[in-house]
Amino acid sequence: MRPTLSIAALALIAASFSAPVAQAETLEMAGGTTPQKEVIEPKAAELKAATGVDIKFSGVGTGRGLLALIDGKVPVAAVGDTLADSVGAAQKAAKAEGREIKVPANLVFTEIGSDELVVIVHKSNPVASLSKAQLKGIATGKIANWSEVGGPDLPIKVVVTEPSLAPGQFFKKAMMDGAEYVQGATEVRSPKEVITWVSRNPGGFGAAADVFMQASPGDSKVVKAPLMLRPMGLVTIGQPTGVAKKVVDFYRKK
Repeated sequence: MRPTLSIAALALIAASFSAPVAQAETLEMAGGTTPQKEVIEPKAAELKAATGVDIKFSGVGTGRGLLALIDGKVPVAAVGDTLADSVGAAQKAAKAEGREIKVPANLVFTEIGSDELVVIVHKSNPVASLSKAQLKGIATGKIANWSEVGGPDLPIKVVVTEPSLAPGQFFKKAMMDGAEYVQGATEVRSPKEVITWVSRNPGGFGAAADVFMQASPGDSKVVKAPLMLRPMGLVTIGQPTGVAKKVVDFYRKK
């Protein structure tokens, strides 16, 4: 005889088919690749386990990430500098697009960590250390040959991230006293490209995020230089709420 199911059992089966399936929440975020690779992505699985939130990250750089926030395209931007300098990078990104932006007065910066910016040269270059004065001289073009700082008779080729990206602007502030880079310096569109470019040029000189140098130095090396630490943070318009608050609270620097 075929067993019969009780009314209660049938009700449970029916409920299991009709009950809505819980959907994971996703937060879109844009910003610097350094906070992305150093903080956001390494803790993404832990974030999902703790909050049920997935991150969809667009690594467009600090300036463009903050611009996306201001334009209402994302609720959270990840930046690799102070709020004031990140706003400056966003303004440069907007200018490159032929427009100006109105910066909200209620931007909120939440620090999530810090990153060390390191000075790199080609691995064949015997130079092992550089002072702040030498770094400024090289970056501004006053020192144009490696022989002037104990290296080979080789022209120095400066590479820097474009103005909408944090590393190049932070180096300018920290080591160049705000002076301009040498005319003809090569501009690249990501921090990782600085390493690639220096690796391909024996006379190369640049500043790179330590997280990328540790991951893939190529044919470049770090030289001893004054310490450069920059903050990394999440930016929202006003205090974060909802899913954004869950993410910001999770990544907040303890």
